[in-house]
Amino acid sequence: MIPLDIISDPICPWCYIGWTNLARALEARPDHPFAIEWHPFQLNPEMPEGGMDRREYLEAKFGGREGAVKAYAPVLDHAERAGLALNFDRIERTPNTIDAHRLIHWAGIEGRQTPVAVALFRAYFVDGRDIGDPDTLREIAEAMGLDGAMIATLLAGDADADDLRARDASARSRGVTGVPCFLVARQHVVTGAQSPEFWMQVIDEVNAARAGSDAGQ
Repeated sequence: MIPLDIISDPICPWCYIGWTNLARALEARPDHPFAIEWHPFQLNPEMPEGGMDRREYLEAKFGGREGAVKAYAPVLDHAERAGLALNFDRIERTPNTIDAHRLIHWAGIEGRQTPVAVALFRAYFVDGRDIGDPDTLREIAEAMGLDGAMIATLLAGDADADDLRARDASARSRGVTGVPCFLVARQHVVTGAQSPEFWMQVIDEVNAARAGSDAGQ
């Protein structure tokens, strides 16, 4: 298998769109060679631990509702093309995502990383849930087959938080300034929410190169 590293934040709409397009390509190419691993990046690393009111966040980032509507127009357009219905109006708080990243990390240990990452996207962008809230994260973990009591205990402490912040900082030091960012075979960088057709072409090219390599041995 070939590693496909995904650097993302579960409150990044482009990450949700980018994953959805990639997932469609993976479904269309069931012989794809990728082993997927998710990595942390916080859009708002200075966000207070309890997050902040969504309206206050939009005021600070975009100068108010009008600026937010203008900024999110292309997001909604691409989401519609990807078959996603994003419900921004349901989101009441913008969370600090370090605990969500911790949950994704722990899900990876259990082999459930992608389902949990996708569940976090859906909880935030479709259901408008606060994915910075420990109870919400425990419920998502349980729904994805993880031990909710264990996750609750881990969330109550600071296990792996410093490591995930360090990994976030490491990605920035290597030039990652926005997400989603995909790293194919630990060599080739793909940025942004690419189309399913783009990813199908990548898969076809990788499979062809692997077949040629195998034939030459």
